[in-house]
Amino acid sequence: MNNNSKINVALLLGGISSERDVSISTGESVYYALNRLGYNVTVIDPAYGKNQPKEIVNFFNHQDYTEKSVRNYLEAINSPIFDNIDVAFIALHGKWGEDGKIQSLLELRNVKYTGSKVLPSALAMDKCLSKIMFSHYDVSTPKWFLVRENDNDFQLIKEKIKKFFGYPCVVKPNDEGSTVGLSICRGDIEVEKAVEKARSFSEKVLIEEYIEGRELTVGVLNQQVLPVLEIKPKGGFYDYEHKYTAGMSDYIVPAEIPLKVSEHLQQQALRAFNSLGCQSYARIDFRLTKDNQPYCLEVNTLPGMTNTSLVPKMAKAVGITFDELVDRIVKDALK
Repeated sequence: MNNNSKINVALLLGGISSERDVSISTGESVYYALNRLGYNVTVIDPAYGKNQPKEIVNFFNHQDYTEKSVRNYLEAINSPIFDNIDVAFIALHGKWGEDGKIQSLLELRNVKYTGSKVLPSALAMDKCLSKIMFSHYDVSTPKWFLVRENDNDFQLIKEKIKKFFGYPCVVKPNDEGSTVGLSICRGDIEVEKAVEKARSFSEKVLIEEYIEGRELTVGVLNQQVLPVLEIKPKGGFYDYEHKYTAGMSDYIVPAEIPLKVSEHLQQQALRAFNSLGCQSYARIDFRLTKDNQPYCLEVNTLPGMTNTSLVPKMAKAVGITFDELVDRIVKDALK
């Protein structure tokens, strides 16, 4: 007999980050899975505050139904909607969802939630702090330096690039996901524009060594490391468009790499996951050089969870269905 019907799940989706649309897609897939599993589901978009849509379809049609704001998050979580909630399934991505903020509000409200706790979420969202932890725990990561809000000496920035790693280099916001605001610079002339672009998303900008190689990712589910997946973007690099447009990338799981390399990647993924103190599940992204040297780029503590997302693909490769994956994540949060 399925006891899930006695469990009240609040499914949090939408939000106001630059990844709102992706979050809605994740939320929709998770919603139907939770329903099939027999949970009692309440859908909540924290960006709407207490004015939540009456019709479930209005959460999923990507049309703004009322005024959105960060302040509404407080109102939503403080409202009676959460009175009888046993667990919140966080399907939010990016800022105000993946960075520890919503997690701390749920802690204050004494509501259990899926994924990592406050500190690991905040650490993983801050790319510079993540890389400091990776370095400390022997997880190889590309060389980098941080450009702060008032650092406008572009001559010095260019000198640092040449001194530390040279071109091409990657310029990206320090705390955004989904390659939002990312540029690859091939020379001095592009640096200023790339920094300004990244600055429109974040106060701090990360400049890192560009690693020529293959795009790989590894999922971790409760300390179980999933098979390595290779992403093959069709033309260009794995940017926002390649990530979220059907047919623009091929996915190979398990990745066609030597077993030794695969095992080393899985070991590095688990080490990265544990170096930040992550819980439940996450996806760890890598570049793999021609001589099979992996470089860890980042840990995603709330990776996409649509049927075509990467963690579900890796789970499927070891026989874990999408519904089973969702069920495990919920049960893990309830422990």
